Amino acid sequence: MIKRFFASGLTGIVLLSALWLFGFDKVFVSNETNHEHNLQKYIQTQRWILNNYVDEVEANILFKDSIRGMVRNIGDSTFAVSGTPIDTTFSNIQVNDIRESAVRFERAYTFINQNFPDLDMSEMTEHALRGMFTSLDPYTDYIDPRQSDRVRENFAGRFQGIGVQFDIIADSITVISAISGGPSDVLGIRSGDRIISIDDENAVGFSQEDVLSTLRGPKGSVVRVGIVRPGSRNILHFNITRDDIPLFTVDTSYMLDERTGYIKINRFAQTTYDEFMEAMAGLNELGMERLILDLRNNPGGFLDQAVRITSEFFPRNTKLVSTRSRHARFSQEYRTRTNGRFQDIPLMVMINEGSASGSEIVAGAIQDNDRGLIVGRRTFGKGLVQQQYELVDQSFIRVTISRYFTPSGRLIQKPFNQGREEYALEIHTRDRDASTDVANFISNLPDSLVYETFAGRTVFGGGGIVPDHIIQADTTRSYVLGFMRQNNIGFEFVRGFLDEHYDDFRAEWGDDFEHFRADFSWSPEQMDDFWTRMSDAGLVLSDTTATTHIEGDTMFINPALVEQDRWIPPAATKAELARQVWSPSEYFPVFNDLFDTTLHRSMELWEEVDHLKALVRRLSESSRQEG
Repeated sequence: MIKRFFASGLTGIVLLSALWLFGFDKVFVSNETNHEHNLQKYIQTQRWILNNYVDEVEANILFKDSIRGMVRNIGDSTFAVSGTPIDTTFSNIQVNDIRESAVRFERAYTFINQNFPDLDMSEMTEHALRGMFTSLDPYTDYIDPRQSDRVRENFAGRFQGIGVQFDIIADSITVISAISGGPSDVLGIRSGDRIISIDDENAVGFSQEDVLSTLRGPKGSVVRVGIVRPGSRNILHFNITRDDIPLFTVDTSYMLDERTGYIKINRFAQTTYDEFMEAMAGLNELGMERLILDLRNNPGGFLDQAVRITSEFFPRNTKLVSTRSRHARFSQEYRTRTNGRFQDIPLMVMINEGSASGSEIVAGAIQDNDRGLIVGRRTFGKGLVQQQYELVDQSFIRVTISRYFTPSGRLIQKPFNQGREEYALEIHTRDRDASTDVANFISNLPDSLVYETFAGRTVFGGGGIVPDHIIQADTTRSYVLGFMRQNNIGFEFVRGFLDEHYDDFRAEWGDDFEHFRADFSWSPEQMDDFWTRMSDAGLVLSDTTATTHIEGDTMFINPALVEQDRWIPPAATKAELARQVWSPSEYFPVFNDLFDTTLHRSMELWEEVDHLKALVRRLSESSRQEG
């Protein structure tokens, strides 16, 4: 009765802890404090959700989902659960509040501990917490202490490993993104790839800690991963050399021509605004008159950094984004506080299906206020804001507390009612034709999700940012490039070249990167060496091969396809040479020159930017006259 009375409050947690510690509780009579922490974690987690989640949540649903999360991980499918405290049919059970939930969870916990003594009950509690989140959005989740440290590293530090952001989806290690400039990015590992083996051992069913303990390691060590790529049945094998993972968020900034500056931001971390302002200062010194801001494959990050950067493009008191929740404390409107330093510069923002959250906030504010042209492909569609809460053992839960809306009132969050796996992989089910994807998306939208910008242009909510000008993805699907990256041949080819010819290279090119960018090319003998390396790695040319296929580490390909793609290795290795001689920021100008058709197409759209700017000017003048 004492427990039932006090379990609903913070004071109750403290008093229960005292009871447990002094042996008064009939369940937790041992000296093991992990049992106490486990129940406390459960109570804390459910309380944070019930008190802070963006929508009303029923304690009954949270409780039942949590028990299912434990039952799924018991590992004994023959055990009869009917009528026990872990009976997932839940006949005649209705949990009305956190007090009842805690009491019933304690019974289930005790039952499992007594009947399955070999189970780690701390892990079972974590399964319960993750189960509790299954009926919520994809971003409300549990974070163990070590994982939390790594999240902080991701946004403010440096570590060594293969350089991927990942999640466990349906027992598979799914790559969310390869960290720009890291070993996996260099090899061509990309969003949606599923890691099914690590060092030739099955990795299906790995926990977060299992993944990190095997993929992280000292710089220079090698790990072999097997990957299944969406749309392919073949297993791709990559030998990845671990390295320092670069955590700068501005990948590169340079002049595309004598007038146009270019800045690429890979995510929004605590240093991003400062990096951006430094890049802008450098471009201004070079005579920049207009800017392309590249947010492709930027998954977001810190909201305040995205807002601060966006503010620099607007006059004072411009609405940029708002957050709304059932809780007034989490509802807020963000407006510019001062006149932005770049409010008059012609602007283009590049986006794609890998642009999410903070990237969508920037693009949405630019688009709704008719400040610049949004180009590329429809974004991911994440419009939820999370807050992190610490639990008793220094683990955390991340809870969605609000939704964010663009200035016109758009919620760009895409639906997640089909489950977390379908949500994460939705971008891979979109039509490959970007225009068809947008047409299909718009045709299924209700009128309530159609909005207007300040200038009266039509924009859409409910599934990411639809660009003003759609540009198709680069359709180059080169087996040659894939094989080259998969086997790290480009890197090793360049490394071998520099080992032998570094002094000669420096004597000819010095530190003149722009001269290198414009005029360097490989000799025929050097490319012969490259193709020898490809053959040694398992590239087999076969006139009888109609369809390229892989057997083990060997790829069989028709010579005609190789001839068609023969221009690609010299271009890719030139970009890699720039990376190794100068830095990752010099890699992008060379790569973009040779491969980035989306950027090339964007450079043809400045007239549209001018027309949009003129339209806004006319409307503003008309509005002032009427006023």
